Parts: sequence; structure tokens; C-alpha cells
Amino acid sequence: MSSNSKYIRNIGIIAHIDAGKTTVTERMLYYSNFVHKVGMVDQGTTVTDYDPEEQERGITIQAAAVTFDWKNHTFNLIDTPGHVDFTAEVERSLRVLDGGVVVFSAREGVEAQSETVWRQANKYNVPRIAFINKMDREGADFYRTLGQIKNRLDVIPIVIAIPVGAGPPHVPEAFRATIDLITMKMLLFSGDNGSIIDEVEIPDELQDEATEWRNQMLDDLSMYSDELTELLLAEEKISEQMIRGVLRDATINSMAVPVLCGSALDGIGVQPIMDAVNDYLPSPLDIPDVQGQDPTRPDCPELSRKSDPNEPFCGLIFKIQADKHGDLHYIRVYSGTLKQNSRVLNPREDKKENVPQLWRIQADRREQITEVTAGDICGVIGLRFSVTGDTLCDVKHPILLESIVFPETVVSMAIEPNSAEEYKKLKQVLDMMKRQDPTFRVHENEETSQMLISGMGELHLEVIKHRLLREYKVNVRVHNPRVSYRESIQRAVEVHGICNRNLGGQKHWAELKLRLEPLNDSNYDRQGTVGISSEYSDENFDRQYKQIVLESIREESQGGGQLGFPLMNVRITLLDAQISESESTETAFRIAVSDAFHKGLREAGIVLLEPIMKLEILTPDDYVGDIVSDLQQRRGIVTRTEVRGHLTVIEAEAPLANLFGYTSAIRGLSQGRAGNSMEPLTYGPAPPDVIKSFMLE
Repeated sequence: MSSNSKYIRNIGIIAHIDAGKTTVTERMLYYSNFVHKVGMVDQGTTVTDYDPEEQERGITIQAAAVTFDWKNHTFNLIDTPGHVDFTAEVERSLRVLDGGVVVFSAREGVEAQSETVWRQANKYNVPRIAFINKMDREGADFYRTLGQIKNRLDVIPIVIAIPVGAGPPHVPEAFRATIDLITMKMLLFSGDNGSIIDEVEIPDELQDEATEWRNQMLDDLSMYSDELTELLLAEEKISEQMIRGVLRDATINSMAVPVLCGSALDGIGVQPIMDAVNDYLPSPLDIPDVQGQDPTRPDCPELSRKSDPNEPFCGLIFKIQADKHGDLHYIRVYSGTLKQNSRVLNPREDKKENVPQLWRIQADRREQITEVTAGDICGVIGLRFSVTGDTLCDVKHPILLESIVFPETVVSMAIEPNSAEEYKKLKQVLDMMKRQDPTFRVHENEETSQMLISGMGELHLEVIKHRLLREYKVNVRVHNPRVSYRESIQRAVEVHGICNRNLGGQKHWAELKLRLEPLNDSNYDRQGTVGISSEYSDENFDRQYKQIVLESIREESQGGGQLGFPLMNVRITLLDAQISESESTETAFRIAVSDAFHKGLREAGIVLLEPIMKLEILTPDDYVGDIVSDLQQRRGIVTRTEVRGHLTVIEAEAPLANLFGYTSAIRGLSQGRAGNSMEPLTYGPAPPDVIKSFMLE
């Protein structure tokens, strides 16, 4: 294990579902001697997919961390899910990682979730390398996928390896090797699972193509180095060391993306990815100093911490693995040293936490350690107050790091325990699951005692349901999923709120004026919230009641709209307030706010918003007509089609309410030959009949 931050690589394997992330991870573990037998996704024997649900479904559900060594470097690797229902796992992993390996299928190319994870990596400015996988599949096309990476992801790909052949073994030009454009050698993979690599001369028939791509690589790299440009113009030899150095700088600064290729399942091309991680992705020393705020001062000035063991300690909790014997908190250490049995500060809670145990996380196994230093990732057992997104820091040197923001849920379903005894057990289990999954919500209706659980999609809720029944042995009844609607308003209104009451023998009087107005009413934002502000100022009012009024507006807006759904994309502004020296009270202003708020909602009119999903469907040409017709019946709109060999890609937008069970439906329409993926896109106005149905309830 490297103790020098220079040789640490905190990386994530990210991609669309079924692109081969877990297979790539498994090969990395095998070649690094972390395991002595290659696990298979289809057989449920991989290291990182250790959960029974993952093994049964053959997909990654939870991000799994594992640490291993490769050529004197230490990899802290996180294998992330590809299904959009578990996008929170990708979000929190990218928040703390220094680099990423993005896997693409050479057959399917850049898919919907590929674009989503790419945007997430852009958000956190994570440098990446790209691996075009599955070159052994029928229909594999390295160059088409490369073009999609360039055009759809708006990046500059630097090809450093090209494939020799494409397709399965039975075709004449089957994929069999790769050509390294930096060393100008052909790499042949043989032995046990491709563990032996032979560097041979490039055959004459491939020499021209390899030279052309090498020249393209050098031409692309010349944009980032004057010295390399001068050598090119002088037609002088350019060393491998210079090429790697320029490419490393361009990658770390997110100006370019190195591209490799192979077939992880066949053991071709994975070791070059591991070498590329060492050569081109940043160490903790290469990333900018972590930024935070000073929580001890009202103006919260900015602070920074270097990735240095001698700096004051700070770290971020990015994941919690809930356990009845004690939650395991995953922490990225940004600065300083964290020791076992130490005491740290949670600045959000302003509480001190004990750190009784430190663990090196190896998927479903743990190794106890005594300390970790800047740049590392570890697990802590024994924290009492901290949750995902919280900062831990040195007690004497507080700093508050930026937290992690997760997307809103889009689907809910009712859940009922079979008995009062089961109810108590259910509550405990749901609380545990909420700690573990920030995109899982639980809401209990106090009037009906009905419990609603909410998540990111049908599969998300289905997995939760199975865990309740199988893992936690909770006897519950569940109802069909339903859409998580939102409410907004049709138009801007200004309303007066009045309180003029005698309560408990005391006179309470207040009057104020609010403006309610819609935001982005032509393009509803998924992350849209309720904005609250004040345009009124008076010395007496500001001193006594302003904070109470703004707090009351916030509380009212959190209660939802007229139909009881959460409000979004609404701005509420305080315009005026009247005070009586003898009769105005906090209670009076709270009542006046409630009066104005509900008047405003009635006068502004209801807009019921439903989640709109982005669909990507991959289908043989024969079924395009039936699938498009079915989409139209589901209120879907086809936005784009693209031909990929014998397959057609259909991109569409459709309301979630009409897409329950869509995966099964599309299989039926295509005799099981079409596949699809979907992800939340935006919110749009629901049809009038949906609003009427809620008003009649």
C-alpha cells in the first residue's frame, strides 16, 4: 500500500448499464493479484457485485469500493451502477474521486446514461479516460463510437490505441489485438484470461493505418505543447516520455480524453487502462486544494486545505452503509491525518464525533487500520450524528466543505405493515435504509396513517421492496407505484394576509402583502424550488418580525400546494407589512402569512406538473413502426432517430405516468429483441383530466 499521495489514484468506473464496468473492474482485480480467479457477472461471482440483488439481476446497484496495487501505485477504485435509478451512487462517488474511467460499448456507442454520467463528471470537473469495450461483439464499431464521443459529449478524444479487427471470433476480421500508438507496437493478449502481453511489430498491412492514427494523435497533442509543435514542424523524433507528459497535462486539466479499446470479457486491453490510470489521471497532489467555508464566522469566509498529511484534518462523508450493529461511513480524506480513537468535529451539527475504528474497505470485506492520510478513502464505524454529505474536520481548525446535492424522487408507492408489531420493525428498517440511500424518501400521512416510500424509478422501489421482504424479513403489503407530481402556479398575483383575532384573552393583529409568481413556466426545471425573498424593509419590522415572516412563508410552502403535492418553480416575495405596537405578535404574523399564502394559491391557479422521462430505445429496424406507434399512445414524442448498423436508436420524451411496465411492453413488441433505458428529464404540465381526478379524491 502506497503511503505517498503521489502514487494514489482515486478512480471510478462509470458508464451506461451493460457497457461492462463490473467486468473491467473484475479484470483489474485479477491482473493486480487482488483475486486469483476472475468472477463473472452472469454467474454472480464478482467481487464488487456482492449484494444478493445484484447477483440475481446481474447489475450493479450499490457503488462498491476496493483498494489494490498496480505497478507501485495504489488504486482506490469505486465500481458504480449504470442504471439511472441508482444515479445517486454515481453522484456521490464522483464528488470525491480524482479521476474516472468511462466505459462505452463498441456496439451500442454513446447511450443515454453515458451522457448523464459524463455530465455528472463535468459537474465535479473529474478528468477521464475512455475505454471502448466489447470490440468482440457483432456490430462493434470503434470509429463510430469515437465519433459519438467527440460529437455527443463535446470533448476532444485523443486516440492512443486502435483495434485490430472487430467482431466475434467467427467473422473473418475478428477482434484479436490492439495497437499502442505511443510505442507503435501491436499488443497480443494470451495466457490465463489475457494476463500475458506480447509486444510485437505492427504487421505491414496495418502499418499505414497505425501511422495515420499516430500522426493524428501527435497533431491533437500539439495544441497543448509548443515544444511538441516545434518538434513536429522540424520533423524530429518525439519521445514517448514527452507524449505521455503532454497527454497527462491535457487530461488532468480536462482539455482532452485519452481513448483506448478492447474486450474486458476476453481479457484484451485492460492492463493498458491500468497503465493509463497511472500515467494520465491525477493523484491527490494534482487536484486543486479543497475549498470550504469557515463555519465559526457569520460571513463564512472561504478556506482551503492542501492534500498534505501535515495540514489540519478534513474529510467528506460520501456514503453510509447502514448496519444494525453500527453504520459504516465512507470518508474521503482531503487533508491531514485521521487516526483511530481520535476526536473530530462535524461543523454542520457543531458537534464532536469519536472515531473509534478505521477500516480499509474491500467491497464486502473490511481490514482494520490505525490511520489514513490526505488523498485516501476509508471507512469509519462509530459516528453518531453525521450523515451523507457532512464534513469532518480538526476540532481546532473548523472547515465546512460543499455537501452533495441529490436529485428529487419521481415515483412513490404505498406500503403497509401486516400488524402493529411489524409497524415498529418497518419504521426502524426504513430509517436505516434512508441513512444509506439519500434518494430514498419515506412520508407518513398523519390523517390516514398511510406510508409512502419514494425513489428514482420502478427498479429502485422494486429493489427496496425485495430487501424489506428478503433481507430484513418485514411482512408488508405494497401497492402499485405512482407518480410523484409537483405543483406550480399559472400566473403572478399579489394578495393581502390579515390576522385580527382574540386568542387566550389577547388581541393579535398583523397585516402583510405577498406576491406569488411562477418561475420558468415555459420550461419547468427538475431541480426547481420555492424562492423566498423580501422587498420590504422597516427598522422596527426587520428587528422584530422579518425572520418570523420569512420562516413562516418557508413552512407554508413546504406544506405543498392545493392538491397536497410539493411546490416548485414559485417565487414568493414579501411586499409590505403593517405593525401595531400594542397588538402585533409573532402569532399574528404567522396567521397573516398563512392567510395570504392560501389566498395566493387559489387566485394564482393550479399547474400540476408531472415528471417527463428521456427514453432511448435500441431496436432492430423491423420493429421501429410498432414502437413509435406505442410511444405516441403513451403521449411520447420522438425527438431523434439514428441508424447503427442493423439497429435503430429512437430517442423520445414521455410522461412517467404512462411508462410503468414499459420494459416488459417493449420486449413484447419486439419479440424480446429491443432494449431501452430512461432517465428523468424535466417536469411538464399534466393533462386537465389528471388534475380533475385529484380534485375529486
